[in-house]
Amino acid sequence: MSAPPVAWAAADPYATALRAGRGPLFLRRADGWLLPLEVERWCGRADAVDLEVLDRCEGSVLDVGCGPGRLVAELAVRGRTVLGIDVSETAVDRTVRLGGPALRRSVFEPLPGEGRWDTVLLMDGNVGIGGDPPALLDRVAVILRPGGLLIAETAPVDIDERAEVQVVDVVGPGVTGGMFPWARIGTPALLRYAANASRPGWTPAGQWTADGRRFLALRNPTKRSAPAR
Repeated sequence: MSAPPVAWAAADPYATALRAGRGPLFLRRADGWLLPLEVERWCGRADAVDLEVLDRCEGSVLDVGCGPGRLVAELAVRGRTVLGIDVSETAVDRTVRLGGPALRRSVFEPLPGEGRWDTVLLMDGNVGIGGDPPALLDRVAVILRPGGLLIAETAPVDIDERAEVQVVDVVGPGVTGGMFPWARIGTPALLRYAANASRPGWTPAGQWTADGRRFLALRNPTKRSAPAR
């Protein structure tokens, strides 16, 4: 599977916001609709909701779309085997400065330890990476060990939306990044995709809400199966 375009990596407003540790920053659809991005929270320390998620992680952890690295850094402090990946050089640099190991890499590119990770994290809406949730689920199934755990932060509403978006700073100089595919997926939609995945066998392992944020845990099939044709 070839890697999708990584326009996010070239989105100067995103890099600028991470360097500053603050927004405002948004994802904007072609129709002008804006989704606020929580830059300050991402650049802060892991909060109580994050810590609850990390407590649920098993064994080695791969944080997909690690951003500025708060979760990777916290797991590293705990002595866990952890790796963050992100297409943004600025995000990776910040993660490393916090003491967390990270690589500039797309989830759709070859990764260290494929098939051996115990837990994969898709936090902060990263279940939308690539704009194709079924393809992302299939990829995560390959990255995880058999029986491994996926923890995804889903949209706080029941939604199943795919769109072309760009990162924008609507307050500053109006700089925008390139367009890239993204998805907003609620828990019901992700459960449907898991039930119909081309690599069957995902099983629900829990769902919860904390401080307005929603999460779903899925267990990878315990045995490898070929993708459906």
